[in-house]
Amino acid sequence: MSRKLPLAEGQVARTATARMLLRGGVDEKTGEALTARMVAERVGWAADLVAGMTAGLLAERWNAGDVARLAGGVDGAGRVLPSNAWMALRRLGWGARVPAGLRVNDRIVRMAQEQAGRILRGAQHRAQLTTGILRTWPADAGKRTPAEWDAVREAVPGGRSLPGSVIKARTRQITAFTQKHGRFPVDVFELEEAPRAARMLVLAAVDRQQATLERAEDDPARVLLRLQLPVRPDPRSYADWTWVACPLTLPPTVPPDAVLHLPTLRPQDHKVRADLAFSHPVPKSEPMGHTTALGVDWGLNTLLSAGAVRRHNDGAITALGAGAMFRAAGVMARQHRLRRHSEHLHAKTGTYARLTGGQGAHYLSAKHAVLTAERRHVADRRSGLNDALSWSAARWAVDQAIAVGASVIYLEDLRSMEAKGMGRTLNTRLSQTVRGQITENMRHLAAEAGIAVVTVPARHTSKHCPQCLVPLRHCKAPDRPATPGWKWAICPDPQCGWQGDRDHGAWRRIAARGLTHQPTTTIDRATGHMTIPRVIDTLEAGAVITPTTTRQHQASGGDRSKTGPTPRRTPRPVPRRRGAPSTPGPRGPAGQRPEGHAHTDPRPPRAACRHQGVHTISTPTTRRHHPRHRPKGAALGAGFHLHAHATPPRWTDPPTTTLNVTTDP
Repeated sequence: MSRKLPLAEGQVARTATARMLLRGGVDEKTGEALTARMVAERVGWAADLVAGMTAGLLAERWNAGDVARLAGGVDGAGRVLPSNAWMALRRLGWGARVPAGLRVNDRIVRMAQEQAGRILRGAQHRAQLTTGILRTWPADAGKRTPAEWDAVREAVPGGRSLPGSVIKARTRQITAFTQKHGRFPVDVFELEEAPRAARMLVLAAVDRQQATLERAEDDPARVLLRLQLPVRPDPRSYADWTWVACPLTLPPTVPPDAVLHLPTLRPQDHKVRADLAFSHPVPKSEPMGHTTALGVDWGLNTLLSAGAVRRHNDGAITALGAGAMFRAAGVMARQHRLRRHSEHLHAKTGTYARLTGGQGAHYLSAKHAVLTAERRHVADRRSGLNDALSWSAARWAVDQAIAVGASVIYLEDLRSMEAKGMGRTLNTRLSQTVRGQITENMRHLAAEAGIAVVTVPARHTSKHCPQCLVPLRHCKAPDRPATPGWKWAICPDPQCGWQGDRDHGAWRRIAARGLTHQPTTTIDRATGHMTIPRVIDTLEAGAVITPTTTRQHQASGGDRSKTGPTPRRTPRPVPRRRGAPSTPGPRGPAGQRPEGHAHTDPRPPRAACRHQGVHTISTPTTRRHHPRHRPKGAALGAGFHLHAHATPPRWTDPPTTTLNVTTDP
């Protein structure tokens, strides 16, 4: 199979990963059919061999000199090191030791060198960060002055764009080491131990003598993976290695013309999970030249608020609708319940660990093992929930951009935001958000449609009016303007008079700022991420939304002002009745609402109040041991995971069409 991807003009290669399971295989030497459990056992034996060699190589090369030498990219003779990690390690003469008495081929050693090389290359950034913090250690480690912040950012490579939370986390780690040992660490290699080697097979480092991947000729969704696996945990000769053929079925997310790459196999819980990488052409996204953009603002109860704006030829920027919201209060409530449960389990396991003192024969050791397993299970549930929420929110935002025809998504940059000073509950909720995952998933999904994702500085996006840039006055609700609050924003300028939801004003400001600051967009060479680094006052003066009242008035075709008294309406309208008689009742015991008056309750169903389907049901807990757990409101959930839902977008400027009617004389 060719790994070269043909590209047309205006296209770039996009690499993605599809996750799947190995559900069985066939031993080509004996013809024996292998179950998924047997395949997982053989893959686990090979992964244990690779992990052991990787751990030995990491322990030997975990020092500042070797990591700097590998990250330098040049060998002893002055030649540039290859991009493949295993080839770079061989150029430097760093080999992995095979356990005595075992026989493995050279491709198994390659996988160990590839995994170790990737870890060592990634350690260089942490080493430079730790060195820069140690050189500019502040007088008070808990609170740096502005001058100390400037000094540490200058000492760290790429420190100007580095979130402050990363620097603070590393500072706390150094402080803990100092309190324990009474001195500063020399470098990160004294601060941290050598990383643990994961149990996986990186087949991208091998050739056809170890693994092959071929599509079926009659069905492009079927793939055959062939690889050599040991028949015993300690192979003594090459005869203990046999070829195993594993059929795979590609998910529908993999295009038929995509170029497939060898997967990474990860044995876990008697299963083998395969991460299959594939490449396919997509339209190229540009950092500049955009006229229609989608602005996205972060929230707490309302996770995302988004809307589209358009920049006209005269430089005016108008909003293309009232926008929409992606609310996930129910999902966040579930996350907080799991977090509290995880904290409780963590405290109990810590207490049991202190009581047992590491003695396996202690009578509390069994309880400690059960609680440890439960804590891992809760952690997996939290991770899965965060992953599902991030993909759902990212998919919603990209769909909004595709629906409105936007070529760019301007996203509020909150990487440097820290959850502090807002109370214990609010601080915890802010620290548990999944903004980073949503941003990465949004970039991944937007690349498929050729839409650029650009992060925009968050300065004063919710503070200033989107139409006149005057500081807003916030209140509780539109009908309670004198009650202090934060949800509703009102412009104090009488000539402007804009008012609306705080988040809706924010996405207007973000989108307008992005369109006016297009020439300042920068692209990171390492990651390819687009960002607007700072706000320029001269460009910010033009980042205002022009009201569309005049445009709507002209499109309506005439004056719609009031010319007479309002018709009187009776205060007691006749209740609605059925337009047709009800169907005959069933013969069985099933019931049916009787014929006659329709439901006259003025309040809509609970689901309709929250923009849900009226048939949505909640799942309150009535377990015996949890009598106090009664979720209410958003915690009951609807839509995604019975917890998250989005408001439908409302467009204020529908397309105008002209109907020409001709009649025969």
